[in-house]
Amino acid sequence: MRLFLVSEQLLVLLTVLSLTRAQTTSAPTTAETTTTPEPTTTLAETTTPEPTATLAETTTLATTSAITTNVPTTTPLAETTAVTPETTTRVETSTTGITPPAPTTLSATATTTPWTAPEIFYPFGAAVGDANVLETGSETSKFVTFSNPFTYFGRKYNSTYVNNNGLITFNQPLPEAHPPYPFPTYGNEDYIAPLWTDLDDLGIGRCWYQQYTNGSVLTRATQDINQYFPGRGFSASWVFVVTWDYVLTWDMNVFNNHSGPAITFQAVLISGDGFSFILMHYGDCAGEQYAAQAGYDTIGSTDYYQIHHNPNNGSSIPILKTTTNVDVPGRWAFLVNNGSEIVIGVQMKLRSFSDLTQSGNIELVLHQIKQELINHGVSSNFELKLRKVKKTQS
Repeated sequence: MRLFLVSEQLLVLLTVLSLTRAQTTSAPTTAETTTTPEPTTTLAETTTPEPTATLAETTTLATTSAITTNVPTTTPLAETTAVTPETTTRVETSTTGITPPAPTTLSATATTTPWTAPEIFYPFGAAVGDANVLETGSETSKFVTFSNPFTYFGRKYNSTYVNNNGLITFNQPLPEAHPPYPFPTYGNEDYIAPLWTDLDDLGIGRCWYQQYTNGSVLTRATQDINQYFPGRGFSASWVFVVTWDYVLTWDMNVFNNHSGPAITFQAVLISGDGFSFILMHYGDCAGEQYAAQAGYDTIGSTDYYQIHHNPNNGSSIPILKTTTNVDVPGRWAFLVNNGSEIVIGVQMKLRSFSDLTQSGNIELVLHQIKQELINHGVSSNFELKLRKVKKTQS
């Protein structure tokens, strides 16, 4: 946002700087359960693990005036360890002197629960009509024409390449892992890399993708963005969901049942009202041996963010499902285009040149200007700093 202040004697140039609020995340607290024996003579019970809960909180990010990226502080959240169900038999003797009957052992029946993605994932797969590419070891890339343009840090794209290696590019396909370049690359390509690694050498996978211009997915995207980036009154008009789902196996039955170690992650591109956002979601992230990179980068690296990079191997990528910048484990959210530039003209009268050269007067004048802007509907999430003062002739 640029402000031009003009008076009969003075020209004042002010720059509006965004305030970035650091975000913190809190590790989920593991609840302890205390079991008190009941005064029965014989008790057979089955222990079943409680489902884990995901905590989503509203995170406030700053309003900016130019194309900026508001990236809160990365905070790893505690990972919940699943408890294996087992059948137990316990026999207690009553203090009344009654002889208890012989204990009965309950037999556990094994059941197979279909695999489901974490709740943070947007819908994907055959059930929602996604197009897909099956990956069985060859390096593939799919060209997709957008139904609506997507603006990425000021550059408008009408199409993209969805690469098998967990990478989205715009100017050229890049299915090879290379290995992945660390960000910033200072190169000539815009990258969206939820997880850039050599996935095709790990096992069988599918890359699912679909665009939306109406329906519940747009409603969900609108709610998510307004939660993480409030104050814009954002309304999504286009959503592009890409999901990579790999199982570290060459057995098609294991892949179909999702019964082996897996790497599943998702990128959601969202646009509307001149704004563009990216959500990155992480589910199962089994460790693997290839270099891995997560984040995004731009041409010349004018804007970039590195979530994770391991140049040697991907053994550390399981942490992706427990880290976040929006207090939701496994979810990252980024603003990648900030709409149109807003220019506001302000006219004011000053008594003398010293009004903007003496520090005490400067702060008072800037405070008054800010308050006036707020009174006219501008969000209060900004700060004014004096950039330049120049005398002009009337």
